[in-house]
Amino acid sequence: MTGVHDPHVRLIRPTIPQTPDGCAECLAIGSPWVHLRLCLTCGHVGCCDSSPLRHARMHAHTAGHPIVQSFEPGENWRWCYIDEALV
Repeated sequence: MTGVHDPHVRLIRPTIPQTPDGCAECLAIGSPWVHLRLCLTCGHVGCCDSSPLRHARMHAHTAGHPIVQSFEPGENWRWCYIDEALV
């Protein structure tokens, strides 16, 4: 399931990044990350699945906020962690 057909897009809200300098959890513990993802429900910034601790995925599952957008400069794609698909 992709694009506007993904039922989880209804959870997208206007957001402001909570930690624009990096992954919230990694910043707190001093862990490195590879790329960042922005939760489109609450503004949580987490690290990607290529990062050691995968905080964006963890947040999606624990908070129930499945849609993220890349928080990398020049990228604007979105991902649904429930459907494992671009939206």
